[in-house]
Amino acid sequence: MALAIRFEELLENGTAADYADLARMGKVSRARMTQIMNLLNLAPDIQESLPFLPPVRSWRDAISERTCSPVVEEACS
Repeated sequence: MALAIRFEELLENGTAADYADLARMGKVSRARMTQIMNLLNLAPDIQESLPFLPPVRSWRDAISERTCSPVVEEACS
């Protein structure tokens, strides 16, 4: 979540032109950058709670990008 917020700032202040530029700067794929930036589509209360989730104790966590992506893609009503 912190990365998404920071990347959004870089776009707003003109340091980065677009997601592709951010991906090059962060040395990640454009698809990964889109996944990171999609976190900004979550409801504000969810965004605020993400940093306070308990640490992952095993290799497979109950909350993952795959389980969150349908929520991110859902339109608010």
